[in-house]
Amino acid sequence: MKLETLIEKFQQKDTAAFEQLHLMYAENICGVIHTIIKNKERSEELCQDVFIKIWNNADSYNKSKGRFFTWILNIARNAAIDELRSKSHKNWKKNLSTDYFVGILESSEETNETIDTSGLRKLVQGLKEKCTQIIELLYFKGFTQKEAAEQLNIPLGTVKTRNRNCISQLRENISI
Repeated sequence: MKLETLIEKFQQKDTAAFEQLHLMYAENICGVIHTIIKNKERSEELCQDVFIKIWNNADSYNKSKGRFFTWILNIARNAAIDELRSKSHKNWKKNLSTDYFVGILESSEETNETIDTSGLRKLVQGLKEKCTQIIELLYFKGFTQKEAAEQLNIPLGTVKTRNRNCISQLRENISI
């Protein structure tokens, strides 16, 4: 069946057409969402939400405004961005620690000799406590610099300076 016919049937609420379109696009849509939010389980949930949304709003698709896939992709992208901005997503990221990320590398079956996880742990642990705090908040927990300043009860300018200095120190340590 041609795509145009399939889309027309979908817009007429034909469930078989919807199932076919889901089979055609779900993997790509989930991949796009995962690229944005970096959480496989939540990406899959959002992907299903996107398909429910397109089913409920099927009549709003207009082929003169663009391709069907692009329409779905924009809905998915917006859903992923909304998720990133949500309080629940920010709280989820704040509950992660640097040990979680180092642990992923250490326990991964895909880890090979080219990844030196003990070196990564030493690199992070070798930093001053101030640097470890800043890096953990900004890069592993997803805090903004302003949120990190509030969390650590220090001026925003201090957070910015420490962040810059700590990243420089990491770069120096990596090149050694």
